[in-house]
Amino acid sequence: MPNKTKNTLFFSIGIILIGVLIQILGKAKGDPLVFPGILEILKAFFNLLKTPETYRLILTTFWHLFVALIFSTVLGVAIGMAEGLSNCVRQIFKPLMIMLRSIPMIVLVVIIMVLTKYPKVPYIAASLVLIPMISEATCEGCIRIDRDLIDVYRLNSNFSLRILLTVYLPLMAGYLKQAFINAVGTGIKIIVTTEYLVQSKNSLGKAVYSSAYFNEYEEIYAYALIMVILVLLVSGLPLLFVKKAKS
Repeated sequence: MPNKTKNTLFFSIGIILIGVLIQILGKAKGDPLVFPGILEILKAFFNLLKTPETYRLILTTFWHLFVALIFSTVLGVAIGMAEGLSNCVRQIFKPLMIMLRSIPMIVLVVIIMVLTKYPKVPYIAASLVLIPMISEATCEGCIRIDRDLIDVYRLNSNFSLRILLTVYLPLMAGYLKQAFINAVGTGIKIIVTTEYLVQSKNSLGKAVYSSAYFNEYEEIYAYALIMVILVLLVSGLPLLFVKKAKS
């Protein structure tokens, strides 16, 4: 059996296990309201997919995620490269990155809510969490590059944007790929959480809040399923396009 088919099979089994776990929890707690049946969740899921409003919610959340990812990637790669190329810079930024990674997300969100307008909170909160993640991966990738290769390129050209794009980034592709996948998964959770807290208009977070308020738990699980699919698409499609371009 090809690896791709095996991965698809195992992934499908994983989805089934999640459904079984929900059913077990529902039986153990004896509360079908909090843990509805799989059929009810799927019914709510397909009803949401048939509703045009759902796509407005997805678009808003996707836009929040997209902007946060772009900003975090640009700043994270820049900081990570500076850290990787200079131990002095790495030590200067180290306390800041440790602080950003250590602060509980809810505390960070509350601080941002006090300091800025609510519509900006999802962008800022997600960026502050993702920047350390991306910069750390970039720094590690830069440090792990074979120094002999870099020395050869430096004989022909000094460090420049062209060298960064054609030499450094391709050599760090493995680190950046994993950082991107992790950032998408973490980013969507932070975005939806902040949307929930600040009641962002026309967003998945606001929709989850409304479903929880009216005790429509099957819709909450359905929205969670939509978020999983969104993460898979955002993290998988760029990598698929890169593979297609190479082939």
